[in-house]
Amino acid sequence: MLLAFSVAPTIGDETGGVAAAVAEAVRIVRESGLPHETTSMFTTIEGEWEEVFDVVKRATDAVVAVSPRVSLVIKADIRPGFTGQLTEKVERVEEILRGQ
Repeated sequence: MLLAFSVAPTIGDETGGVAAAVAEAVRIVRESGLPHETTSMFTTIEGEWEEVFDVVKRATDAVVAVSPRVSLVIKADIRPGFTGQLTEKVERVEEILRGQ
């Protein structure tokens, strides 16, 4: 499973920023040991259903700890029997683009 998620407090710091809270969520993802990628809008992780959702819950709990209200967006690609798709999906597109 690939799961992209975004978790952030709805109330930022004194400048309106949410980076500190988001950093705690990303730290949990990194410490999970699962393959992952963080971009400006989402963090994508790859693994089995239970382990992926455990990480999302723990990351969300970290943000809930600093905000009375939290936004969570989740998008999943569930494809049993496939692993390594975090990079392979992108590589397939890049191969096509190089061939054009």
